[in-house]
Amino acid sequence: MTAAPLPLLLALVAAVAALATMAAGLAWARRRLLMVSVSGDSMRPAYRSGDRVLVRRVPAGRLRREDVVLADVAGLVLERAGLTRSQVTVDPGAGYVVKRVAAVPGDPVPAEVPREADETAVPRGAFVLLGDNAGHSVDSRHFGYVPAAGLVGKVVRVLPTPGGRRN
Repeated sequence: MTAAPLPLLLALVAAVAALATMAAGLAWARRRLLMVSVSGDSMRPAYRSGDRVLVRRVPAGRLRREDVVLADVAGLVLERAGLTRSQVTVDPGAGYVVKRVAAVPGDPVPAEVPREADETAVPRGAFVLLGDNAGHSVDSRHFGYVPAAGLVGKVVRVLPTPGGRRN
């Protein structure tokens, strides 16, 4: 048995290191990034039904007014309807919305958002999310504050669609 030549061995080690780095990068991206499709007209004109957007998971404390976010509001909608998750079948992905942050904790509560009689500021740990196209949006005007735990991440960009056209 003969030993492999040193240059071949170094190339093999470099290839394994490159593959390991790529695998680590992909694992990081899968934990931090999501691709979702916008459905409906609630965010027109900024986002259209069928747009694919890239969402980066970020802590709620890093979100600011005017950021566009992905949020899980299924529980809020069910609660307003007097139901629990065990009483209905919820499709995977149902209850996720793309909306704009209208108010963060401590901000004045927008007039059209339901609140307690004495509340003047958005409570700690809560956010107000509104669609850009109010007439076609189910948002905080309907289900109230969104808890920080319901915020999945921040929309960072629109991704190219197959065929390169937007609706």
